[in-house]
Amino acid sequence: MINNLKKERVSKQTNSRNFNRNSSNKTAAKKKLLNPALFEKKAQPIENTTYLSSRLIKDLPVNDSIISNLLKKGYNSPTEIQDKSIEALLDGNDFMGLAQTGTGKTGAFLVPIVQKLLGKKANFQILIISPTRELALQIDQEFKSIAQGLGIFSECIIGGTNVQRDIMKLRRPSHVIIGTPGRISDLVRQKVLHLRLFTTLVLDEFDRLLDMGFSADILRIVDGIGEREQTILFSATEDKSQKVIIDKLLTNPVEVKLKNGNISGDNIDQEIIRVAEGEDKMRMLLELIKEPAFEKVLVFADTKRWVSKICKNLKSAGIKADEIHGNKSQNYRSNVLDAFKNEKIQVLVATDVAARGLDISNVSHVINYQQPQSIDSYIHRIGRTGRAGKSGKAYTFIG
Repeated sequence: MINNLKKERVSKQTNSRNFNRNSSNKTAAKKKLLNPALFEKKAQPIENTTYLSSRLIKDLPVNDSIISNLLKKGYNSPTEIQDKSIEALLDGNDFMGLAQTGTGKTGAFLVPIVQKLLGKKANFQILIISPTRELALQIDQEFKSIAQGLGIFSECIIGGTNVQRDIMKLRRPSHVIIGTPGRISDLVRQKVLHLRLFTTLVLDEFDRLLDMGFSADILRIVDGIGEREQTILFSATEDKSQKVIIDKLLTNPVEVKLKNGNISGDNIDQEIIRVAEGEDKMRMLLELIKEPAFEKVLVFADTKRWVSKICKNLKSAGIKADEIHGNKSQNYRSNVLDAFKNEKIQVLVATDVAARGLDISNVSHVINYQQPQSIDSYIHRIGRTGRAGKSGKAYTFIG
């Protein structure tokens, strides 16, 4: 079917100046588009990219109870980023970790944090900041599973939830606070969260946290903490323009950079689908999704309006689909993600809110209905497939 689409696109090219109503040509014309060649790449054999640690989970230099909890989660050996970062983090070094999505970055910083908190009284020691609500919730769930039974506590404070409930949470000291920049800043302004208490700062997906939308909040939070004993940055990509800010955050850091953070996953087969002027882009999307291999599909669009429009069209065509974006309540977003994870829906349509760090297993395909606006965004989008060493497939509509 995919080859037929390509042939059909060539035959239907016309000189028409009419834009297809289901495309985003007007939006695309206003922004600088990436080179389409960036979206084409054949997957490499998985056996060439598999990392084999020289030690097992049981050999890690952490408490036996932590190891027990990790084994219960089904982990047998550390991933590369975990293996190469744990000692540096346990030693208290400032740290920058760069590794592709699905490689265990969350566990890489949480395991040392839990180890260092053993036996300590809760007093808001660790602040972990995430760019999205979903990623913050995921980090909190992972933390609780690693720290189970150890008397170490965390709270998650994110936008889209009842702020009074968060205020109630903060009345009881926790070891770890995990949250999004906006909600953290709001609670600081209300003087119910006191940054001076924190000694360790973790910025997960730091490249996005330091971009134009979040840098001001992050810098205010950093200033509020003051003297930090340890600062930890993790991401899948590295933005060279952020080096000045990163240098201010870190002091003599240990850096672990696996491969090139600006190159997308080797185990993801990446193709472009050219949309000729006048073609029905939505019909092309439907034909793709109706193929048997498209079992669990993430479709990305640039705006909330386009996400809703695509989702509505998919549902009208009989596809089990739903959507997540910033206008949806956190409860709605959580329910939709659970339905997608449990395969109650086939297609999840989303803005880039779903592209950052979400651990959704067995996503068969990622489809960029609209081109991402940066290579970093592209890497995070397609990183939802081909996770945990599995192969994946990504398509990007061009034109």
